[in-house]
Amino acid sequence: MAMKFGFGQPLTRKEDDALLRGAGRYIADVAPEATLHAVMLRSPHAHARFSISELDRVRKMPGIRLVLVAADIAELGPLPTPGVLDADTKVPFYPILAGDVVRHVGDAIAFVVADTLNQAKDGAETITVDWQPLPHVIGGMAALKPGAPLVWPDRPDNLAFEKDMGDARATKEAFAKAAHTVELTIVNQRLVTNYMDTRGVVAEYDGERHTLTLGSQGSHIIREIICGVLKLPLDKMRVITPDVGGGFGTKLFPYREYALAAVAAERLRKPVKWVCDRSEHFLADSHGRDNISTARLAIDDKGRFLALELDIVADMGAYLSCYGPYIPWLGVGMATGAYDIPVCYVRLRGTYTNTVPVDAYRGAGRPEASYLIERAVDAAAHELDISPDALRRKNLIKAKALPYATPTGKVYDSGDFAGTLARAQELVDWNGFTKRAASSKRAGKLRGIGIATYIEACGANGPETAVVRLDPDGGVTVLIGSQSTGQGHATSYAQLVAERLDLPPDRVRVVQGDTDAIATGAGTGGSSSIPVGGVSVDRASKDAGRAAQGNRRRCLGGGGRRSGDRRRRHSRRRHRPRHYIRRSRRASAGEP
Repeated sequence: MAMKFGFGQPLTRKEDDALLRGAGRYIADVAPEATLHAVMLRSPHAHARFSISELDRVRKMPGIRLVLVAADIAELGPLPTPGVLDADTKVPFYPILAGDVVRHVGDAIAFVVADTLNQAKDGAETITVDWQPLPHVIGGMAALKPGAPLVWPDRPDNLAFEKDMGDARATKEAFAKAAHTVELTIVNQRLVTNYMDTRGVVAEYDGERHTLTLGSQGSHIIREIICGVLKLPLDKMRVITPDVGGGFGTKLFPYREYALAAVAAERLRKPVKWVCDRSEHFLADSHGRDNISTARLAIDDKGRFLALELDIVADMGAYLSCYGPYIPWLGVGMATGAYDIPVCYVRLRGTYTNTVPVDAYRGAGRPEASYLIERAVDAAAHELDISPDALRRKNLIKAKALPYATPTGKVYDSGDFAGTLARAQELVDWNGFTKRAASSKRAGKLRGIGIATYIEACGANGPETAVVRLDPDGGVTVLIGSQSTGQGHATSYAQLVAERLDLPPDRVRVVQGDTDAIATGAGTGGSSSIPVGGVSVDRASKDAGRAAQGNRRRCLGGGGRRSGDRRRRHSRRRHRPRHYIRRSRRASAGEP
């Protein structure tokens, strides 16, 4: 029987009351006393040499407290790229401020701090910059053409990396004996996240320790990387994440402004605040997708898939962002989707272009893979004059074949793909579409229908540690390193706790986004919060319930002669056990 407050029971979201009343606290709302304001000066050129002059004049302007250029922060390390595919990947130097060459529109060259935001903007606009534009290249395919302008002089052909996966020989042999082959090239266009609240940071320094308050998808990740940039031990920085209005992958990473704000706060001994404006977001925050892919599908005379060959060009932008190289590789692993394709070969190339760096965004490689294989299957259905659903049913992995090892190294342990397709068609009245389409045509309207399958690989952003604490007031506190950016973690985790401890979810407090309060954390990315964080919360809640039971048993008479005497006296008084049963119920509801 389901617990009264268990998982899946109707529940009003815990977060919504404050958010609907405007009582949320986002990074733009954070304003310590005497806070200074900062702006970034960015390049208007895709590629150019530059020099900055007359900074003394800017530094003497009203309200200007600090102007940082590359020479002022020479001791800082670059932004790192932990998501490289292998040791052979040469990671270019990603400076906190560009020194003499910019490589994309929006590349950062100066950080200005003033008493007010308008004064900081005035100072940035007054900086004299001598620009000498250089040839530039836009688009991954254009970057690979012979003679294309080089983003990095020591990276021939603008090639960031090249990897392959699968069996090239077996794939070639399968194509040689195929009755039909289908080929198409598609574009996964470049995207900008455009979340509700833009990125920002408030940096404070107390003479010993930095505190960064910022919108992120994981405070611990930001702390580790920014401490590396600043060359600080982890215990010298605290990172706090308040409410976050959307992340979608893009707020998972560290950015230049976080390190610069920390440096400015230390030098000025005052809080320094930088908040990205909406236009700047398009120039400063990592972009997503931007793949051009060619798929070839080999098919036998009965309509069964024999092999898949892919050639993927992934535009990395001007620098290798935090996990950028790893994102298309994630997609490669899911290249065959839910289909029984015996052999596969994938060639993946990453290119440099004079554009904003590309990194994880909503699904991070897997949607690109799904789009590619589904478009290829639709093209095959059209080429063979077979209905799209019939061709899919013929080639979906059979339930009896599970567990199934894909030619790209994944193992599917469960699923009924054909059954799921049949149920989806039933729900949308697939067979009644022709009648609906005719009715729409008579009304002068167009109506279409299509199929897409999607199999997800998620939960890899871990491990995650959860602490479930039974509080003296009868409530429960959950400490976890994942980070809600609007998904409703406080509600989801509270239901998991309620399932184990059978107490109202409103008695559960969820604490995220504070590296001082939470020892470790993997953050939120790769669809991991519930698959990984939720499992940790569930297990910690189960352990907390056991601990409460153990404490109760000890209170009831475990250990020592007096407690034994008490047990014997209680056994002679039949009404007493009822008291302890009631106490047991209260304890399971969070009472210590």
